[in-house]
Amino acid sequence: MRAIRVASAVLLGLTALTLTAPVAAAGDERDHHDVTPFGFHVSPSTIAAGGRVTLAVDGCRSDTKVTSGVFDAVTIPKGQSSAVVPVDWDARPGASYRVTFQCGKDDGYTELTIAHGHPSNPTPLPLHHGVKAGVGGTLGGFDLGEIGLGAALIAGSVGTAYYWTRRRSGEHGG
Repeated sequence: MRAIRVASAVLLGLTALTLTAPVAAAGDERDHHDVTPFGFHVSPSTIAAGGRVTLAVDGCRSDTKVTSGVFDAVTIPKGQSSAVVPVDWDARPGASYRVTFQCGKDDGYTELTIAHGHPSNPTPLPLHHGVKAGVGGTLGGFDLGEIGLGAALIAGSVGTAYYWTRRRSGEHGG
């Protein structure tokens, strides 16, 4: 009889964890910032290491800061719509890098893919390489609110399963 109670509690806990997965996936999609009050794009979206990309922004009423792990940070001044930047020569072929556009307090991002090979006609530009920082390890794509919500959902489901398991065992005297 005890095995049935334990199995029920485990099943309830696993069900709660399974139901939180779509919420986490939906939160991740929201973070792509596909909808912003301003438009932005990188052209071309696939480029060889050492090539040049055009960063374009539309509808931003302030300076736009553009950052990525594959080129130095760029500021597109208010009133301008684009900037051209060189992609680092040491970019990994086949890798995809996030390009983040920040206009005031709003931000959005897109991906830039590095093609195999090198550009046939690279234009040499003076490169000023700064510090290249990552996104912070395994927690890079999440904010504290999402982590707290996930932890609260899991703790609540495990606590509820424990409560009902203990309550049932108390009702039947065993």
